[in-house]
Amino acid sequence: MPVTAARPAVTELRLSAFGPHRGTVVPLGPVTLLRGPSGSGKSTALRAYELLATLGAGAGLAEALPDAADLVPERARPDAQGRRGFRIGCTVDGPAGPVHLDLAVQVEPALRIVGERLTGQGRTLLTTALRDPGRGTVHAEWHTAGSTPVTRAPFPDDLLGTALLPLRVAGKTQGQRDVLAAAEQVVVGLRSVFPCDPRPRRMRAPVPVGAGRLRRDCRNLAEVLHRTAHECTRRHARLTALAAAACAGPVTAVGLREMADGSLVQAVLERAQRGAAPATPLSRLGDGELRSLALGLVLLTGPGVLAMDPVAEVPQAMQTLTVLADGLDRDLDGGQTRALLTLATEICAGGHLRLVGTVGEGTALPADATVAGVGEAEAASRAEPAPGRGKRPARRGRRRHRQVRGTRR
Repeated sequence: MPVTAARPAVTELRLSAFGPHRGTVVPLGPVTLLRGPSGSGKSTALRAYELLATLGAGAGLAEALPDAADLVPERARPDAQGRRGFRIGCTVDGPAGPVHLDLAVQVEPALRIVGERLTGQGRTLLTTALRDPGRGTVHAEWHTAGSTPVTRAPFPDDLLGTALLPLRVAGKTQGQRDVLAAAEQVVVGLRSVFPCDPRPRRMRAPVPVGAGRLRRDCRNLAEVLHRTAHECTRRHARLTALAAAACAGPVTAVGLREMADGSLVQAVLERAQRGAAPATPLSRLGDGELRSLALGLVLLTGPGVLAMDPVAEVPQAMQTLTVLADGLDRDLDGGQTRALLTLATEICAGGHLRLVGTVGEGTALPADATVAGVGEAEAASRAEPAPGRGKRPARRGRRRHRQVRGTRR
């Protein structure tokens, strides 16, 4: 039985018109690495994933898109009303089968969702459309399959309609239950996301002792290491093994040192070999060593230790956490990258964790990772003007989508 049969997971990302991308399709596996030159759109692809996850958690467009203007394709032409925007989508596999979500967002002149489509089992389950630009709502229709085949209602134009369906659908008919199953699968698959961007300069100072959760920039790394050392010795031991592979010199343990008054804690690498070598504070480690430790800690822990908000109503055993790591190999040497990706491959094989990261062109990658080269998609996006919301000139032949294919190295 495939892993996603029980745990919803995003298996495809579609960037129809988003930043530098046009018609880009990115397949997502347990470990997916986006590789390409600087400026090829790797980070933008992760930005689209994070945007969908934020909207899936119920956030409004203004909160999810502080940089909305930067995401409109540069060559998108405004329509007669001066409207410009972008289009993205994803596929979420799970118990309800593959479910597809596609979204059209208007950025100018006003930020709003102007179209949404949820499809699954060969039929359209939800559509929304902007009928009256003067109203702050969109017209929504969803599948019912009862005495009334379709239900219609206004939805807010700044919220994801799919995330609202569980609050609006009663589930009395089979059609309603199909809609609910598909919507809940998409929400669960999208919400279980942790964007991680360790910042070494923020990780060097001692931090207060507590039971906090690891933040996105990992500035409270020592606090969380204090938790894992006491709450999960097995995972902490695996982190020590990663430290031994990623850090210079011998490492026998990742330890903690409490300050004099006990209010602050500092992480250290135990160097003792027969009691001869002192411990090394994390403040003395290089950026690559600190980033390796932080990313390794994220891979070895779960939602209970990470600063994220998974779906509380769904048991963790039924959720798959996806870690988004932009610049995964930043500041890492070849040995550190290999050690980290080896750990990621082992952890993600269990099905509870997935990793989507960006790496440079020259990074050596594991044989069983899904590798997406986005440079070709970037070249295609520059060759063709990105669409606006108005009419497009006629084009001969069928519309082509460039797919960023998963390859085996």
